[in-house]
Amino acid sequence: MKLEGVRVAVLAEDLYEDLELWYPLLRLREEGAEVRVVGPKAGEVYKSKNGYPVKADVGMDQVSASDFDAVVIPGGYAPDRMRRHPAMVEFVRAMAEAGRPVAFICHAGWVPASAGIVRGRTVTSFPSIRDDLVNAGAQWVDREVVVDGNLISSRVPADLPAFCRALVERLAQVRVA
Repeated sequence: MKLEGVRVAVLAEDLYEDLELWYPLLRLREEGAEVRVVGPKAGEVYKSKNGYPVKADVGMDQVSASDFDAVVIPGGYAPDRMRRHPAMVEFVRAMAEAGRPVAFICHAGWVPASAGIVRGRTVTSFPSIRDDLVNAGAQWVDREVVVDGNLISSRVPADLPAFCRALVERLAQVRVA
């Protein structure tokens, strides 16, 4: 298993995009990573845009960046809710500052923008938040996946295969180190 021993946080809040949370979560577990769902509150159930539930394994008040090797931020409308939690924004900022992979897809770019970690970086996202990322100092491009150092970004659910390949490849490097 490529990612045995690698610890990944997948952030959750209400109105997440189903595939953008579950596809990376299951794909990373398939590679042997220890994946924890992190929400504002431990044990809370968060529902997707389509009502599919995910339960938070741990709450933001129980984790720190040093507990994880990477963070995945799913899209949907959840990122707008996530950035209203200062602890979630600070967690993403701390992960980035520690050089750990921060992977985000679709509307999830709102969280790294709020965390102030996209300035001078090349990223992609769902086109409707392009202006938000550009205004936060990022260079926005329209590609299925963009890897700029420790930032990994994609646009839409159809990009998930490329997004997860890039994430698994990056995390395999973490495991070797």
